[in-house]
Amino acid sequence: MNADDQVYHPGEVVPQSGIYQCDCGQSHEYSTDVKGHRFPPLQNGCSGSGWKLKTAAHPS
Repeated sequence: MNADDQVYHPGEVVPQSGIYQCDCGQSHEYSTDVKGHRFPPLQNGCSGSGWKLKTAAHPS
């Protein structure tokens, strides 16, 4: 599995800062997450199971 396919579940530690998209395939929910923080819960009614990296943050 390549890193782009990795799904992170709510409550897990964010491994890389960036914009994450829920994995339900409907492109309806995004979250900007900071490395070391925890992933938020998915929106009520979302059929997804976790978050996938959409756009990585630029390194500082």
